[in-house]
Amino acid sequence: MTRLRIVVLVLMTALASCAQRGELVMDPAAAGVGAVEPVYIGTTRGPADKTSAIFGSGRHAGLQFARLDVSIPPDRKAGDIDWPRKGAAPDPSRQFLTVSADLYPSKDTFRRALSAKLAKLPKGKREAVVFVHGFNTTFAEGAYRMAQLGHDLKIPGVLVHYSWPSKGHPLGYVYDRDSALFARDGLEELLRDVEGAGADRVLLVAHSLGSLVLMETLRQMEIGGQQQQLAKVGGVVLVSPDLDVDLFRSEAARIGKLPQPFLIFTSRKDRALSLSARLTGRNQSRLGNLDSARDLADLNVTVLDTTAFSRGAGHFNVANSPALLAVLSQIGTVDRALERDTRGRTGLLPGAILTFQNATEIILSPVAAISGYRG
Repeated sequence: MTRLRIVVLVLMTALASCAQRGELVMDPAAAGVGAVEPVYIGTTRGPADKTSAIFGSGRHAGLQFARLDVSIPPDRKAGDIDWPRKGAAPDPSRQFLTVSADLYPSKDTFRRALSAKLAKLPKGKREAVVFVHGFNTTFAEGAYRMAQLGHDLKIPGVLVHYSWPSKGHPLGYVYDRDSALFARDGLEELLRDVEGAGADRVLLVAHSLGSLVLMETLRQMEIGGQQQQLAKVGGVVLVSPDLDVDLFRSEAARIGKLPQPFLIFTSRKDRALSLSARLTGRNQSRLGNLDSARDLADLNVTVLDTTAFSRGAGHFNVANSPALLAVLSQIGTVDRALERDTRGRTGLLPGAILTFQNATEIILSPVAAISGYRG
């Protein structure tokens, strides 16, 4: 192994060791303290080898289904997830805890449960948000991140998480890349289940290596002639996508007309993606740390540069920053504002707005984002 690869692996371990790893801790009484967010889950993970999680890092042929009711503690700021400490009593006022966990014995029971949840929403507004986690993510971390985003963004629709078999280890990058390809069929199946349960609109959100899972799935759905299902995709959000730019362009070309809005959150200070680029041997920017949207000029996408918000590894700025969470919560506002002329782009979108043929780049600043936040 070359000295460079050794250094990269050591740096990846250091980045991952900065935060405590998440585990599921059951505490039904937490429902009386925190706000409870139900998360519906489709997964291609195998059974867990620990009692602290339902599913582990192994791969499982075919989808399995679950639901977690997650308690969001009242004593926190938007973007924060505080995990219970090993050996210490859980604190529902500060920590994310699981109120209940249900395994669905079949696809039909999952669909019926999801359909009943969607039916509580007004007709025409039965929206599902499907989140695909990224590299080095445990089952608990992905599910809790979905609950956090749903709560902080005040998502009115149903929260659905696709949990693909990440190793959940900083040195498992090759395993995770293979798992991302293994996971394509599972995500396609889950999207059919969500739409079949009665969702009028599906918003797709993917983080990091989850963007590879999502783009490959959309590509194979197009190839498979599933235009009717694709028509229900009401928007795509890629957060810090760990994708080769050439690969993304080829996927987008095969998909054809991209769902709108199609947002890509980037940061030129994303240290994790810089390391990923080195591991691929190209040492070029990944999609999530592009210098400019000029390389995507022929695609109908909106690139939101969050470099000014980067802290630490800078690999999940959107989920960790209250100001950026406010931007993400107003995706419709972003889409409508971009249809107006530059003089009309006030509040949420002041600052540097660049246009490269079909692509738009918005260089967000803390002052701009905070001024657009209305709570």
